[in-house]
Amino acid sequence: MAETLLLVDDEEKVLEFMSSFLIHEGFQVFTARNGQEALSKAVAVKPALVVLDWMMPEMNGLDVCRELRKRSQVGIIMVTAKTDEMDKIIGLEVGADDYMTKPFSLRELLARIRSVLRRLQGSPAADEQLVRDDLVISSSQCRVWKQGAEISMTPTEFKLLLTLAVKPGIVYSRLQLLKAALDDDFLNVERTVDAHISRLRKKIEDDISNPKYIQTVYGFGYRFGGQS
Repeated sequence: MAETLLLVDDEEKVLEFMSSFLIHEGFQVFTARNGQEALSKAVAVKPALVVLDWMMPEMNGLDVCRELRKRSQVGIIMVTAKTDEMDKIIGLEVGADDYMTKPFSLRELLARIRSVLRRLQGSPAADEQLVRDDLVISSSQCRVWKQGAEISMTPTEFKLLLTLAVKPGIVYSRLQLLKAALDDDFLNVERTVDAHISRLRKKIEDDISNPKYIQTVYGFGYRFGGQS
């Protein structure tokens, strides 16, 4: 069955350009030209992934991303002409799984879509639960609980947490996390990992200024501090 995509951009030609290519690649494609239409269609068609333009009138892509994240864990790729690294980090912090700057090739777009979809679909074969202090992590269900309450996570956040939690105490560099957890050869800015880690800490840590689970090893990267 074809994966469903929702493309959101206020430029009709851009939507036509992307749509025809992605339909040819086997996807079912829906489009929206503004934020409110995007939110309505996301409810109606339940896409596997949203390609979302940042700069739109009335309701910009960041606001749409925040609203989508309140409702679901759909894959989100933010698209923008902004090239500053801080803008990229902002996009990731509000819930995007990936970030592309204009102009981009359709082949790059396709590669990033497939990469995010792999994260959505991928999980270890074993039906295994990891217990790390107050956290329970189900690798087969891609779900996390803390003290019995389920924590909502994006696919990227879950993959990062699982990668770190499988081997408590092992230090991972940002580049290692990009490769192991994100399975993405195209996201080449290592600092984007920091944005995902920051968002993840807000969900699982009692005190983000003194994290218990995801600890920074200055000059190296991150390690998981919770014990089994």
